[in-house]
Amino acid sequence: MRDMKHNEIFDRLWAVYTAQNPATKKVWELLSAEGETIINDHVAFRTYDHPQINIDVLSREFLASGYVYKGDYHFKEKKLYAKHFEHASDRQAPRVFISQLLTSEFSPLLRQTVKDWIQAIPANKLASPDLIYSGNLSGMPSFELFEQLRKESEYAAWLYVNGFCANHFTVSVNFLKKYDSIAKINAFLKGKGFLMNDAGGEIQGSPEDLLEQSSIRAGMVSTLFKEGFFDVPGCYYEFAKRYADTNGKLYSGFIARSADKIFQSTDFYKK
Repeated sequence: MRDMKHNEIFDRLWAVYTAQNPATKKVWELLSAEGETIINDHVAFRTYDHPQINIDVLSREFLASGYVYKGDYHFKEKKLYAKHFEHASDRQAPRVFISQLLTSEFSPLLRQTVKDWIQAIPANKLASPDLIYSGNLSGMPSFELFEQLRKESEYAAWLYVNGFCANHFTVSVNFLKKYDSIAKINAFLKGKGFLMNDAGGEIQGSPEDLLEQSSIRAGMVSTLFKEGFFDVPGCYYEFAKRYADTNGKLYSGFIARSADKIFQSTDFYKK
C-alpha cells in the first residue's frame, strides 16, 4: 500500500465532503469569518460488516499512515459495531471513527440488498486504497429500495445511497474562543438557519461524561435515483468538547449512548 501522509488523506476527504455537502462548507466559512481557528476532532465513516468492505478494510489507509486502534463500541438498538483510531505520534491529528452495520441481524431483503450492492462494486475498486473517497460505486440506486431500507435502518438506507465517504467532520470546540461551549455553537448555528439534530436533546453527553457533542442535521442533497431526482440526507458537521479526567488528561474516546443519537443526524426528514 502506498505511504500516504495522514494530512493528505484528510485534505482529500475534506475536498470531497465539502464539494458534495454545501451546508458543511458554510459552517466552516461562518466560523472562520468569526475569527475562529477550526481544528478537526474526528472524522467518521460508515460501512457494512461484509469482509470486503468492513471496518478492517476501511481502516487500512489510516493504519498505513500511522494510526493505531484505540477502542470499540457497541450499539445494540441500531445494530452497529464501531472502532476508533488515533495517530500514534501526532496528537493533533483527527481521531478516526468507523462503524459497520451488523447485517445478520436484519431481514433477508436488507441482507440481499447489501450483498447485491457489494457485488456491483468493481473488484479493482474494492482493493484500492481510494475506496474511502469513492462514494457509491454500485450504480444508480432505487428510491423505492431506499424507502424499504429506511423502515429497518436509516443507517443502511443512507449508506446504500452515499457509499464510502467521510460521513462527518467534527469541530473541536476546545480550540474555539468566541464559541467555546456546545450551547454557544448551537445557538450561533440556529441563528444562521441551521437545523440541529435534537434526537435525545441538542447536546449529547456532559462534563461529567468528559465529552459533549452536538451536530447539525445533514443537508438534503438532490440525488439521481432510477425513479428520478429526490432530496435525501447527505453528510453533516459535528461539534465536540472534551474535558480532562481526574489526572488532568483530556478524554480522547467516545460515549456510545451519545454517538447513538448523533447517528440520527442523517435520518430522512422533510424540509
